[in-house]
Amino acid sequence: MKFEQPLQSATLLKRYKRFLADVVTPDGEEFTLHCANTGAMTGCATPGDTVWYSTSSNAKRKYPHSWELTQTQTDDWICVNTLRANGIVADAIEAGDIPELSEYEEIKREVKYGNENSRIDILLKSNHKVDCYIEVKSVTLLDSGMGYFPDAKTQRGQKHLRELTAIAKLGLRAVLFYAVPHTGITEVTVAKEIDPDYASLLKEAHDAGVEILCYRINISEYNLTIGQQLPFISNG
Repeated sequence: MKFEQPLQSATLLKRYKRFLADVVTPDGEEFTLHCANTGAMTGCATPGDTVWYSTSSNAKRKYPHSWELTQTQTDDWICVNTLRANGIVADAIEAGDIPELSEYEEIKREVKYGNENSRIDILLKSNHKVDCYIEVKSVTLLDSGMGYFPDAKTQRGQKHLRELTAIAKLGLRAVLFYAVPHTGITEVTVAKEIDPDYASLLKEAHDAGVEILCYRINISEYNLTIGQQLPFISNG
C-alpha cells in the first residue's frame, strides 16, 4: 500500500481524547491531528516520538492531518493507523504474497456474517475450496521483542473470536490474522493478563479449528507492505 503523498514528520506533544494528538513541526508550528487508533497505544505514543502524518484534501475535515506512523525514540517504526491493516492484507492476498491464503478467485471486504451482527474483514471464495473468513488484528504492544494482543480489554475482539469459532464449527475456513506493524516485534502471543476472557476464547477458537497467522508489515514513510511470517507463541 502506497501513501498518496510522502508522509510529513512532527514531534508528538501529547495524545488525548483517544482520537486527537498535538504535535509540533520542525519549524515550530503546533497543530492537532486525528488519530484513528482507539486502543491504548502503549509504547506507541510517548511525547517526544516522531509522528509521521498524512494530509487530506477534503476541505470539510476539521482535522485534515492523520497520524499514520510513529518512529519511537529507540528507532522502532509502528503503523498506528489501524485502518490500514485490512487493506495491506487484502493487497498481499491479491498479489499472492501470503501462501496460506492463495488460490482463491474472489476476495470480498466487510461482508456481514455471524449471529452477533458482525462484518468479516476479508472473505475469500473459490469454486474448488470452502469459503475462508479472515479477521485482521493489528499487534503493536511490545515487550522484549514479544508482541501482545490485545493491548486493552476488547469486547469487540471477543465477539470476533466467537464468530470465527462458529464458522470453523460449520466446516468453513476461519483465520485470525495478526498483522504486526511494529519493527521491534519478532513473535506474537496473547495478552492473557490484560484480557483473560479474550485469551480463553482464543484457545477455544484454535481448538475448534480457527487458524492463526502472523505477518510483519514493512514500514516506511512512502509505503506499507506485507513482510515475513512471524511465529505465534501459545502461552496456555
